Amino acid sequence: MNVNGPVWSLLPEEVFSLLETSSQGLSTGEAQKRLHQYGLNKIAEKEKRHTLEIFISQFKNALIVILIAAAIISYFLGEKIDTVVLFSIIILTSMLGFYQEYRAEKALLELKRYITFESKVLRDGEIIFIDSENIVPGDVVDLTIGDIVPADMRLFSTSDLTINESSLTGESLPVLKTLDCIDIHDTLPQNLGNMAFMGTTVASGSGHGIVTATAEKTVFGKTASVLMKTPESDFQKNIRNFSNFLLKIVIATTLFIFIANTVLGKGFFDSFLFAVALAVAITPEALPIVMTITLSNGALKMAREKVVTKRLATVEDFGNIDLLCCDKTGTLTEGSVMLHDYIDVDGEHVDSLILYSMLCSFEKGKKGKKMMGNPIDSAIWQSKKAAELEPSLSSYTLLGRNEFDYVRRRMSVLVRGTALFLIAKGAPESIVEICDEVTLENERQEITGEILTRLKEKISQYEREGYRVIAVAEKEIMTEKTKKEDEAGMNLLGFLLFLDPPKKTARNSLKLLQSLGITIKVISGDSPIITEKICKEVGLIIVENKVVTGSELDSLAPEEFEVYAQKYSVFARVSPEQKYNLVAVLHKSHIVGFLGDGANDAPALKAADVGISVDSATGIAKEAADIILMRKSLQVLALGITEGRKTFGNITKYINNTISANYGNMLTVAISSLFLKFIPLLPAQILLNNFMSDIPLLTIATDNVDKEFLKKPKRWDIHLISKFMMFFGFISVLFDLLLILPLVFLLKVTPNLFRTAWFMESTLSEIVVTFAIRTRLPFYKSRPSRYLLLASIGIGGATVVTTYLDAGNLFFGFVAMPGVIVVFIVTVLGMYFMTAEIAKRFFFKSVPL
Repeated sequence: MNVNGPVWSLLPEEVFSLLETSSQGLSTGEAQKRLHQYGLNKIAEKEKRHTLEIFISQFKNALIVILIAAAIISYFLGEKIDTVVLFSIIILTSMLGFYQEYRAEKALLELKRYITFESKVLRDGEIIFIDSENIVPGDVVDLTIGDIVPADMRLFSTSDLTINESSLTGESLPVLKTLDCIDIHDTLPQNLGNMAFMGTTVASGSGHGIVTATAEKTVFGKTASVLMKTPESDFQKNIRNFSNFLLKIVIATTLFIFIANTVLGKGFFDSFLFAVALAVAITPEALPIVMTITLSNGALKMAREKVVTKRLATVEDFGNIDLLCCDKTGTLTEGSVMLHDYIDVDGEHVDSLILYSMLCSFEKGKKGKKMMGNPIDSAIWQSKKAAELEPSLSSYTLLGRNEFDYVRRRMSVLVRGTALFLIAKGAPESIVEICDEVTLENERQEITGEILTRLKEKISQYEREGYRVIAVAEKEIMTEKTKKEDEAGMNLLGFLLFLDPPKKTARNSLKLLQSLGITIKVISGDSPIITEKICKEVGLIIVENKVVTGSELDSLAPEEFEVYAQKYSVFARVSPEQKYNLVAVLHKSHIVGFLGDGANDAPALKAADVGISVDSATGIAKEAADIILMRKSLQVLALGITEGRKTFGNITKYINNTISANYGNMLTVAISSLFLKFIPLLPAQILLNNFMSDIPLLTIATDNVDKEFLKKPKRWDIHLISKFMMFFGFISVLFDLLLILPLVFLLKVTPNLFRTAWFMESTLSEIVVTFAIRTRLPFYKSRPSRYLLLASIGIGGATVVTTYLDAGNLFFGFVAMPGVIVVFIVTVLGMYFMTAEIAKRFFFKSVPL
């Protein structure tokens, strides 16, 4: 019996009839029947996976499969050290992924906790407290100040009821609730004044409502159902694509080399061992650990800038963001109502407007005692002018109060000062209608038809500009008692203008983000007028000067929706699901970051490649987010994005270096197999080469990144990686052959001497060339990190020493090399480095930064 239709357009009596209930609520027996029929009023949970199942799922990607195969092969080759290293990398990577998935599922549990509480309902005509999970359609709920609304409901009784819907809609001010029928089919909560929605809170007053929807049928529940969908991030997608690309290369090359060596008569078993050892060597087995170190290093640096990363993989995606979507409230704005101005009808500042407004929030019988009962009163008392005027309040005493109600839309107080004054404060239309006079040019004038028109135009102008307008009026009174009927024949003093103002840092922060090549889109639940005003104040360009509303989006076909999402920059009055859909569409062609802090932002936070929230956000928003800003400043975003780009740059350096070197070695082996009568390198030598050349690259995580690289967002490009691999792989082959051919055909060295020389050249060349291809700049203009430099020198020295040690001869078959061959190797390395340095300029000419 959950009602999905427009119950807001029905009279309360019609809703009672529709839900077969009454103002006295359901009977206990009927409530039990409905609970059995419709289930608990709680957010649906994803089917929980067993912990072991989550762990096993970490092994379902191509790169991990390659590493497992390499580890098994290393074990059977007797390479125990390599086996331990490979399995350590596999376990570390898998545990990291396991932790990330386990942590991500907490968002839904947080949402469940968010709505678990007790509520007051009428059962058998009596108010009782029950767990909110046991509320059913047709229940009558009693709402009072501070209550969390337990389900969606049609209100049928209110007394000055205002509800804070900011967590659902993004609007800062509490909404005054009505009982009037609303003859629209709009489903946006902002437009449904006679409804109360699950997860919102009662700010003031009281009321009763008929439960029309529970659990996942509520607006809040639909938010939770969207959270259950977790799209693949750009980082995850590209790692998967890269792993598959790598797997194809490994399979194709090892098959070719195995078949070639077997055909050339080098023995089936020896050819097989050589091919599988080469497969291990081709695989960049250190990639997961390099990524872990690099991402962890980036996350640590971001944390120092008050940017906390919940998922390591997010660090790289954060740097690659090219489109940032953000909510308005609390991100571009302060997130709280502030007094913007206080002016009379002539537009002049009048201190008495503030003074009289402060008197309206006096406590009865207390001199100078303030009572901040709502955000409007709080904003008045927190203003600079209020602080100046507060000492003068001691000369006033509150004698009586006429409380605010919806019918009048105003309140008034009787105050004794030098005389007796009645002061009224409220909605401008309601104040104007009780005024006979207005203060113009410091004189009281009768409100004529012409002046009335002028007043109404001025009020409309302020509202069009996005202000919440409050009017203030006063009159002298002769009695020390007051009643509502005294609110007549008053003098209009002027207006108070309230606004949730933009943050002082917002304009410069947005400029900084745009300078990093990031496009900004605002997706807000607030009104189009206010959203447009704030965007213009912070300097955000509004495409075609058009703010797209949620109702417009609802009317679009899917193809048109995509066009609007891509084209326009500002969206207002959008629902949580529309925010999610906008981000999901943009996710197809961009790396999307979404910045938000309300429960209404949670679906979009989940849909984005990077969900960003702030420390003061609602629990559900923080759980759905990937990154939490500990400082409420957009400037920290730019710092975090810069660190993310450094992380991406260093991971790219490792991939480009190792895959081009490994590909070059594979090609050299394939070519040399055609004319050599022996296996070029023993399996153990291949694995040692791979192990030693990877050690300096592990320090690439600490490397410096060129400033030019940080200016624009980057994306993984498998096509570019393959081009780099082939271009620099062929250069590697060229200089490998420059060494191999003279050794074989001119010097006619023994197999052991050949292997020793090539081992040294192959290992050192990969270390040396790193300093050329780690930067687009000339190598001397880009300073490497201290750790990379020290590790490269250390491993380079160890490579040379190992070939001369007895242990090198015993375990790997190395022999001492004559000085002429050592000089030859050094010459080849120098030529290789200079060629790579020149070649990179030609390669990167066609590749934009």
